[in-house]
Amino acid sequence: MILISQDAWWIWFLGSLFPAESQLLHPRASLQTLVLQHVALIGISSSLTIAIGVPLGILVTRTYGRPFLGITSDLTALGQTFPPVAVLALAVPLTGFGFRPTILALVLYGLLPVVRNTIAGLTSVPGEARDAARGLGMTGAQILLRVELPLAARIILAGIRTSVVINVGTAMVGAVIGAGGLGSPIIAGLIQNNLAFIIQGALPAAFLALLLDQAIAGVETLVPGNRATA
Repeated sequence: MILISQDAWWIWFLGSLFPAESQLLHPRASLQTLVLQHVALIGISSSLTIAIGVPLGILVTRTYGRPFLGITSDLTALGQTFPPVAVLALAVPLTGFGFRPTILALVLYGLLPVVRNTIAGLTSVPGEARDAARGLGMTGAQILLRVELPLAARIILAGIRTSVVINVGTAMVGAVIGAGGLGSPIIAGLIQNNLAFIIQGALPAAFLALLLDQAIAGVETLVPGNRATA
């Protein structure tokens, strides 16, 4: 936060890289504001992706939901094959410009790894573990919460980690329709042929992706099954 709030530091840094540029910082908003907008896009979309993807993955691994496993995998894969820009173009007439269509595009684009890894994690739980839990008198819900999800947690977290990091880059397209974020200086830089603007957006986005990746990786190490296998 200290780094992104120091405009003077960025002016010096970008000025040393691009001394010929007359304008070094994107004028519409401070870098701190752009980063906060980007974090909001990622936070909201990733929360919705997890809230939809994990229960959906659980549902299709239950006996009553198993007939929908194939179509669920196909639909989530289809959501990631659509370019985010195409989703934005289709969503804008319904939701307007700004955050809403961008969030929709990010949720659709980030669902696949969460759903896929939830299914993979739950189906990899040994049948002996479930049988032992039933022998102890656990109900289906108790087996899910106390046995299956803890054993599958590492794989599920890996899917969430992939989804979040993907969304850091995909959120850039939201600037096209006024959602702000770190895509704003990049798009402005491309239009104006200003490399300083592009670096102002790209470098913090790269740091943000690395920071989130390492943060979720740190959470993965806290999973008991992960520590046992380490």
